[in-house]
Amino acid sequence: MSHKRYSKEFQDQACTLVTHQGYTQKKAAGELGISVERLQYWLRKRGLIKPIVQEDWPETDDPKLLKARIRELEKRLQRSETEKEILKKATAYFASQNP
Repeated sequence: MSHKRYSKEFQDQACTLVTHQGYTQKKAAGELGISVERLQYWLRKRGLIKPIVQEDWPETDDPKLLKARIRELEKRLQRSETEKEILKKATAYFASQNP
């Protein structure tokens, strides 16, 4: 499977929707037919959003950092649960097709 390449101009315009035209990341990605993660990558690459979660989390009692970490972990958990459900459905489908 090959990955679609987007021109720098397209990427810049996608970022502009979020930074200057008031679109949410989700809405902009949907309108453009790209994933939210791809749009976030472009925004981070241009320094327009900072990564919320760092790989090496320092031990801290700062409530803002702890809340950000919780949000990030909740997103990961939700994604994992969604992927698990998709795999369950696919397994059930293929099992019913090949008795």
